[in-house]
Amino acid sequence: MSETTSLPQIPTSLDSLRESFAGQSSSTRALLLMAPLIAFELLVFVIPFLILLRISFAEPSSDLVYEPGTWSVEAYAGVIDNILAFDLFWSIVSYSFLLGVVVTLVTVVLALFYAYAIWRATGLLKTLLLFSVVLPLLTTLVIRTYAFTPLLSPSGTVNELLLSVGLLSEPIQFVPSTVGAVIGQVYIVLPYAVLAIYSVLATMDWHVVEAARDLGASRPRSVAEVVVPQAMPGIIVAAVISFAWSVGAYAAPGLLSENLTFALEVERLLLGGQRYPTAAALSVIMLVLMLVTISIMFAVLNRFGGDFDLA
Repeated sequence: MSETTSLPQIPTSLDSLRESFAGQSSSTRALLLMAPLIAFELLVFVIPFLILLRISFAEPSSDLVYEPGTWSVEAYAGVIDNILAFDLFWSIVSYSFLLGVVVTLVTVVLALFYAYAIWRATGLLKTLLLFSVVLPLLTTLVIRTYAFTPLLSPSGTVNELLLSVGLLSEPIQFVPSTVGAVIGQVYIVLPYAVLAIYSVLATMDWHVVEAARDLGASRPRSVAEVVVPQAMPGIIVAAVISFAWSVGAYAAPGLLSENLTFALEVERLLLGGQRYPTAAALSVIMLVLMLVTISIMFAVLNRFGGDFDLA
């Protein structure tokens, strides 16, 4: 009987990588593991923002495009003076933030009800509710937003339906108007808000709600005092997503409204006037204003049980 000889094991690249990691300290291993993510953040977010910031401090050239190698605060001075004078940029900034606040309030309320319905549903109904949230994300944003035009126009389906049942005596101008922009933007951000809130509700124990009802709480009170505080982290994420996307909205205001938003004005400055430093300065100022507003939003919502850390 011959003895079996074991073949020498060939070290694989994975073994070599594991051995190299084993010789490092815990902080070094964590840094190495995060290196791809840090490289991605630098390439996709940090470097483009630094380029934007650099352009905002450049001087416009004779052909109205920024002059490389120059430094100037002229673009910021022009934008800030225009805002303080309540001129065009002020109306654009105020309208963008107003649109963001209205869309955020409507979206979060609708998303909370929808996420609660998904959470309590079972079987096929739960699958259908979840699928109906994800389905709009599989279609093109411009097409599904533009579809509201024939739906909400004075001769559209909604007006015809309201006129036929006698609720209206004459058609309402839903589009182009701010109402149309709000409806279109809510439709765009609602799936993300629903998924953010549902992801938190899915981890919640329903027995806590039952215990509140056993102790005498009504259904509305158990939702307001038990479900909403527990879902606050998801509500905060939904609010931030809705607000940030709506302040910088482009498709819905462009297709369903005649008012200029910050994103539409940046497009006009770039493509119409090629005023790159002014467009970049307006973008940086809007980014700072949005970060301040979102920080205030975090602080306010955390008071209702969010316990959400910006860090």
